Amino acid sequence: MPTSLRTLWNDITDGSVRQRLITVLRDAIIHMTLEPGQALSEKEIADTFDVSRQPVREAFIRLSEAGLVEVRPQRGTFVVPISEAAVLEAQFIREAIEVAVVRACAEHGLSEAMARELDDLLVRQRRCQATGDSERFYALDEAFHHTLARAAGHNMAWRITQDAKAQLDRVRYLSMPNTTPLEILIDQHTAIIEAISSADIVGAERMMRAHMREILKSLPNVKAHYPALFDDEAQKTFATIGAGHDQENVG
Repeated sequence: MPTSLRTLWNDITDGSVRQRLITVLRDAIIHMTLEPGQALSEKEIADTFDVSRQPVREAFIRLSEAGLVEVRPQRGTFVVPISEAAVLEAQFIREAIEVAVVRACAEHGLSEAMARELDDLLVRQRRCQATGDSERFYALDEAFHHTLARAAGHNMAWRITQDAKAQLDRVRYLSMPNTTPLEILIDQHTAIIEAISSADIVGAERMMRAHMREILKSLPNVKAHYPALFDDEAQKTFATIGAGHDQENVG
């Protein structure tokens, strides 16, 4: 397995072995370290992370439920192509939750600690824009939205969003920075915080809705740039690999 997976594993110390595996593999799929059609070996992953095969098997099942891998009996486990339909469904769910979160923030206001945390995230995001570090920006973007959910007192809403948006996250990652300039996303984040700080509920909802729909503008361009990663083209490779791959890591 790529060294980057082992590095990520070492960086994640919280949670059970199963949860750490889910996090590492999910991030690797979203960041295209593991690409659509790629076979995942239960034994190889277990050996790489020096864990038993049982939590690896459980992680595969959880990733399958999130729509990121397919466990094929007698064939193996494979990273699935990006599904445009799943991306649109995830965007719909995420928008509904994020708009409700930002409404709660605007209604009740932000604590001084949360306001400082969000302002700090904006500063760090602008540094990423200046250096062109889209990889780091993606992590800070996640932190921004998670912080809003915590500020609203709805951390469970964030966890639900995480479960729903796995397919969407691959497109979000691919869209930055060429398809969706980081400057646009940072300006939208800034406008959202300004609306919350002004107790402008309607404005906060409007800005968040526009922010959530930015990915719909990017999706056609991402698909045009990476056609092999989406359903039609990737499924051809996926089917070919799967048809010739012996049972290795299931059961």
